[in-house]
Amino acid sequence: MTILQIREARNKAWEGAKAFVESKRDKDGLLSAEDSATYAEMEQKIKDYNTEIARMEEMERVEAELNKPVNTPLTSKPAKGEPGKEKTGRASDEYREGMLKALRTNFKQVTNVLSEGVDADGGYLVPEEYDSRLIHTLDDENIMRKLGTKITTSGEHKINIAATDPAAAWIEEGGALQFSDATFAQILLDAHKLHVAIKVTEELLYDNAFGLENYIITQFGKALANAEEDAFLNGTGVGQPLGLFAETGGGVIAKTVPALTSDELINLVYALRRPYRKNAKFIINDQLIATIRTFKDNNGAYIWQPALKAGEPDRLLGYEVYTSPFAPTNAIAFGDYKYYNIGDRGTRSFKQLTELFAGNGMIGFVAKERVDGKLVLPEAVQILKIGDGTKAVSATKATTASK
Repeated sequence: MTILQIREARNKAWEGAKAFVESKRDKDGLLSAEDSATYAEMEQKIKDYNTEIARMEEMERVEAELNKPVNTPLTSKPAKGEPGKEKTGRASDEYREGMLKALRTNFKQVTNVLSEGVDADGGYLVPEEYDSRLIHTLDDENIMRKLGTKITTSGEHKINIAATDPAAAWIEEGGALQFSDATFAQILLDAHKLHVAIKVTEELLYDNAFGLENYIITQFGKALANAEEDAFLNGTGVGQPLGLFAETGGGVIAKTVPALTSDELINLVYALRRPYRKNAKFIINDQLIATIRTFKDNNGAYIWQPALKAGEPDRLLGYEVYTSPFAPTNAIAFGDYKYYNIGDRGTRSFKQLTELFAGNGMIGFVAKERVDGKLVLPEAVQILKIGDGTKAVSATKATTASK
């Protein structure tokens, strides 16, 4: 039966039930026990009809949902933002559409709207929507961008630092004031160029522009993030950022030990001055984690504390731990990394290579950025150096061996 037929049967049953009640009432308006039982059966049948109708209505709703098209065609123009405030420049819809058209045509069809995005060597600025997603990728993949202080600059950025602090001194009443010299220094964030290039087939570019866009952004973001993290940790400062573990300009070497023990980790924590410890974190190479997780305190409790929730960092001696494959295998950093300043110069840009791979049916794309990074306050990060980088024993094992 159809849902319509069931509804009609229910209505008839209800009308019959009402007529039955009216015809069976006695002079007091009541039903006999036998008639009450008969009416109860009629009422139950109506309830069963209601249940079946509800079931069939739900089935119709699910069927209609499953029959909906997967993709809904666009039938109107995208919104222009606030009334009377149409987007302009690289945020405009025209600019985004122009960039997509340029990608599809190997940059042979470049509209005038892209003219403000032309840089000195023929590249084109990435539209704001693209650049935002690329920055998100860098943040997700790069621990130093999470921990450090990010600055967007339009030129050379100068950071002022107190080199020496004024000293206080006790004086007798009426005595002469003693003046100490407070000196100041400057650290400059420059702009070192970093680039990544990939090549794709012409067929992929022509047939799947939207999927290609996400692929390029993801791959560029991961490659830039890896190169950045390596430089932010190990960079020499020559043609690249100055790394956290750099011998000169990096964190302070707290101690050099022949082998890693739990006691040395405790000493590292307290080598850092108290004001920096409240926001301090560890940065450790992945290869050292397996050994450190076996370390115990004098009470036999592990000093490593796994995260209680997914996505949160593990803890060591109560402090958050961040691991990086680029961190040295013979050093551990502990400090407040907001004093590591990352300077992004301008926005990132795309560039296409039309001739280099033309004979192979490939098209090249290059993303480039200019960025610098420096630890502006070395004392905010302490470094523990470990012998040759391969020895690591727990405190309990060392104690046993000494006996």
